[in-house]
Amino acid sequence: MSYVDWMIRTKQIGTCSCDYGCPCEFNAPPTRLPCEGVMAMEITEGYFGDIRLDGLRAAGVYRWPGRMHKGNGTWLSIMDRRVNEDQVDALFKIMGGEEQEPTTGFAIYGSTVAHEPDPVYADIDFEFDLDKRRGRFVVENVLEADVEPIRNPVTGEEHHISIRPHRGFEFREGEMGSANFRSQGEIEQEHKGRFAVLTFASYGPHGIIPEESLPHRRS
Repeated sequence: MSYVDWMIRTKQIGTCSCDYGCPCEFNAPPTRLPCEGVMAMEITEGYFGDIRLDGLRAAGVYRWPGRMHKGNGTWLSIMDRRVNEDQVDALFKIMGGEEQEPTTGFAIYGSTVAHEPDPVYADIDFEFDLDKRRGRFVVENVLEADVEPIRNPVTGEEHHISIRPHRGFEFREGEMGSANFRSQGEIEQEHKGRFAVLTFASYGPHGIIPEESLPHRRS
């Protein structure tokens, strides 16, 4: 099957209600059910055919009643208020997995989602500092997440640790953090001191694109 030529480079923050490390990364069951969380990304550079996606942001609120691969998930998409009609169409095709091989990230997640409330178009505040393991993203009246370093429970010192899923479909290296987050509306949740990951990740039709394989910046 042929796909539209597309690529996105992202700064990305993901959270979920599980313990630090996220059992999904180790093919293990969730530590809490339902499995739920919030995420956000900023596209530092991207295109979908001739449509530019540079600088746009997207976020999501999600819940699965059990292990993700068993399906029946709910996903609320939040799109940058600045998007035009062509960009909206492109982003939904990318993030819904329509223009990606079925064994890659967006397509895998898309196959597990059974319920999609109407998307929200809003300003997405997004702060990201990979070296400091800190980040924050907010969509007014929808979600809010704050990420900081994990702390040693005895000394209180920052505990810096990363994971490297060599064959992962979400990212190839992510810095672990501790997240406080909440959402309201279609999916209500509130969690403190839960899993967070901060990562740079790039994607195309065939999944994750290693940094050294990325194309030169397009004009």
